[in-house]
Amino acid sequence: MPKVQPNPHRRHTVTQPRRAVVREVGLRDGLQSIQAVLPTARKKEWIRGAHAAGQREIEVGSFVPARLLPQLADTAELVAYAKALPGLVVSVLVPNLRGAESAIAADADVMLVPLSASHAHSLANLRKTPDDVVAEVARMRAARDAAGSKTLIEGGIGTAFGCTLQGHVAPAEVLRCMQALLDAGADRVSIADTVGYANPGAVATLFGQARAIAGERLCCGHFHDTRGLALANVYAALQTGVDRFDATLAGIGGCPHAPGASGNAASEDLAFMLQDMGIDTGIDLHKLLALRHQVAAWLEGEVLHGTLWRAGLPKTFDATRIAA
Repeated sequence: MPKVQPNPHRRHTVTQPRRAVVREVGLRDGLQSIQAVLPTARKKEWIRGAHAAGQREIEVGSFVPARLLPQLADTAELVAYAKALPGLVVSVLVPNLRGAESAIAADADVMLVPLSASHAHSLANLRKTPDDVVAEVARMRAARDAAGSKTLIEGGIGTAFGCTLQGHVAPAEVLRCMQALLDAGADRVSIADTVGYANPGAVATLFGQARAIAGERLCCGHFHDTRGLALANVYAALQTGVDRFDATLAGIGGCPHAPGASGNAASEDLAFMLQDMGIDTGIDLHKLLALRHQVAAWLEGEVLHGTLWRAGLPKTFDATRIAA
């Protein structure tokens, strides 16, 4: 009998997962998009508070030149601090080989390499084409393996649903970039709606196609709430089997090189939705909301997002209910 090949145009629907991860990216994606430079001591307090609230995956910064992003100049120190917390998976963003070498030296658990499926955004953000980034990932993989490092390489495909600079981004180009990243040596890939153009139908289709090709190596969804659809898009991705999602406390962040790309999914709102659906996140929402209040005070004057902090938990909420 001939082997049946996966059909990349077929939606890949599975049962809702019992557990999902909310990966906190506010310390990188959030802070890089605001003017204030949060002191290192407060960043450590944020990491410690998120860990105490039950978050077990945190992106603590990015290895980029301090002159470009002074907000993230203390990334190496934060990696060392976070690595000492039990059970915490520590991620960093790296734009190039030099950043990857820093991530390897710091012993980060995961380095996320951003690739924009939009050529216009890729040039504006990294001064590289998507294929240039793929070639850089191959060099990162060689450096990682030569060093005997266990740091995972995650290729993050941004502007997957469109771009404020370029406009339309073809789903076929997103899938091509995803396959190229895996072929170049990325351990896994993620898909991001960088500018908040996605809708649940488009997410279900693209994530279904990507899952049919990459399987479990499609590890994460990253959604912006620019037009109020981040949680709806998370739900659509959940139905394809993806069980890890990026979010930022108070929904801070955006993209400096994508005009109008405001607001990530809020960590507290996402954790609430998942847990209220019976999906275990391991997060204590009371502690996470208290941390949000603390961080909001540090970021006075900045635009914050989210709704759970204002409305509070409903009386019907049962944090112990887990899906069968």
